[in-house]
This record gives sequence, C-alpha cells and structure tokens, in this order.
Amino acid sequence: MTDGDFYMGKQFTVGSAVYDEGRLLIIAELGSSHGADPVKARDLIDAAAEAGADCIKLQMIYADEILHPNTGEVPLPGGPRRLYDTFRALERPPSFYAGLRDYAESRGLLFLCTPFGPKSAAELAALKPAFMKVASPELNYTGLLRRIASYGLPVLLSTGVSKLGDIEAALGCFSRDRVCLLHCVTAYPAPETDYNLRVLENLGAVFGVPVGLSDHSRDPELVPTLAVAMGAVAVEKHFCLSRQDPGLDDPIALPPEDFRRMVQGIRRISTLERGEALAVIAEERGKALVEAVLGDGVKRLAPSEEANYERTNRSLHALRDIREGEILEAGMFRPLRTEKTLRPGLHPCWETGIAGRVVRRFIPAGEGIRFEDL
Repeated sequence: MTDGDFYMGKQFTVGSAVYDEGRLLIIAELGSSHGADPVKARDLIDAAAEAGADCIKLQMIYADEILHPNTGEVPLPGGPRRLYDTFRALERPPSFYAGLRDYAESRGLLFLCTPFGPKSAAELAALKPAFMKVASPELNYTGLLRRIASYGLPVLLSTGVSKLGDIEAALGCFSRDRVCLLHCVTAYPAPETDYNLRVLENLGAVFGVPVGLSDHSRDPELVPTLAVAMGAVAVEKHFCLSRQDPGLDDPIALPPEDFRRMVQGIRRISTLERGEALAVIAEERGKALVEAVLGDGVKRLAPSEEANYERTNRSLHALRDIREGEILEAGMFRPLRTEKTLRPGLHPCWETGIAGRVVRRFIPAGEGIRFEDL
C-alpha cells in the first residue's frame, strides 16, 4: 500500500517471514486470559488459529518484576483488583510457556511473549523465540531493553503512554533494523477517537522503522482497519473466549467471532491503495468519525492516558523501608510500575547511578526514590 512519497516499504522480519504492506502480522494477545490453566490456554490458541490470527502472544509474569505489594488496588476493565496478588497467581515456570509455544507452532501460529524483567527475559530467551515484545509500561525500562537487545532478536516495541523522546531513547538500545514500533493508547478501553492514527506515518518517517498497532479500543474493526490503511504492518488485539471471563483484560478483549471480523476487515483493506481504503472506511463508518480517529499525526499523550504517564511507566522504587543514613545497594530498589497510590521515583536509567548514595531521609517500602531523598 503506497501513496506518494509515503515512507512504506520498511519491513519487519521474523525468521524467514517478512511483514510489510503486502503481508500483515495479526497478533492475538492472550495475555493472562488463560488464568494459568494450560487447558484453557490451548483452547485460546485453537480459537485464535480458527479466527485467523498469525501469532499468539503471552506474558511471562513474575509479580516482583512488575510492581510492589504496596501498590494496592489498581482500576482495571473488570473493576479494581489487587494486581500484585493477581500477578502472583499467574506465575508459572518456563515449562508452561514452552508447552504453549510448541502447541501454538503445531497450529501454525507464531509464538510471541512479553518479559517484564531480567528473570523473565532470560527464561524467555532460553526458549529460543523467534521474536519478543516490550509492553508500553516497560518502554522506559532501560536495563530491560538492553538485556532484550543483547539476544539479537526482532522486537516489537509498544509505545503507549509515551512521548517522542521516550521512543527515541528506547530505540537507542536496539539495532533499528530489528525493531517494529506499535502505536498504542494505554487506556482500558481506549476511546477510538484518541488514536491519532496519522502518527503512524510520522513515527515511521522520523525513526526509519516499520510501524504497527497495539489496540485497546472495543470496536473490532474501526481502529485496526484504519491503521492498516495508514501503513501498519502488524496489528495486536486482546483475545478472549468470552468478555465475561475473569481475565484481567477480558472485558476489553475480542471474543473469537469479533476477532474473525477484525481479521477479515484487515485483509480486505490491505488489498486497497490508501486513498481507496480510507474512502471505503469513511463510506461505511462516516467521514467525521474517520477523521477524528486519524487525528493530526502529532505524537502526544492521548487524553485517556495522560494521567497514566510516569505511573504506568517504570521508575525506581524502594523494595523495603530504607532508613536515613543507609547506603543504597542493589537489592534495595528496583524499576517498578508506580500505578495509582505510590509516588513515582527516578527514571530507570538511574538504576546504576544511585547505588552507593547515602539516604538523607526515610523512604517507605514501595515508594519512589527521588533525588531529594539522597
């Protein structure tokens, strides 16, 4: 799909498969919908394959790599949840993911998984996946990005709740010929009119990489098909067996029949030139709505995710009470998601820079560590 001097032609390669405007990668994000049950996970994989997905994505979860127990309850699509405890219940050994990788591949699907820290990244790399995914909250987790880059795999970088400088810094950890950026809005659900999909073209042009979409909106087709019209080479959407299931993201995920509609819509639009594709979607959905979803193309925080900036993202947090006069050492703090109740700390790039500093005032367990504390 080309249009004038559009930047397209950039490709994202996974193994021997090349994804571009002629071949799109459609990802069913299973996330935690399996509830750590291998039987349900295989049912999800079967349903995703039958709905037309090219790839399934899982999350390799260890609660201590993601947030502090003192984070408390977090507002989620299904209502407030004590997220730390929920993550602990989802922890499984690498063999769980190895079995699902093998099963997905037996169904002709690519296996993709998201690590959240050094332990999960190392265990995932040992499974020899074809590629990896970085979730939006970890886009600023410098130490994790460098570790993932060291494996030399293609990487999908999700860019929700980020600014242009955050994306540039993250890309600095990788070889750009191995990266695809996924435009995302970190809200659950995300309003379709927050997506500003003209930013896809601009991100590709500014950074010289292929671009795609990680979509949290409820509509099965509107945002995904418009993203494809604007040059997305990959589309990721949460997948569930039923929106009434208890998974963290099930209330905003697509059940099989809706996912199949999305796949069919994407495949249809991908055969058209951009102008024709936009005209078709505008005829079906209304020109005003299409223009609102396309936006002005300027990369900025979407209204629905602004409050999440520096909270959903990572910052340095105390793992235990740290007393005045103590010297900071590794193991006393970690880059974690702040969420709603704790205070944000320093950017994760300071993870090695603050070691050895003297603490000048008490830092409660879980709270962010700031320069004025040292």
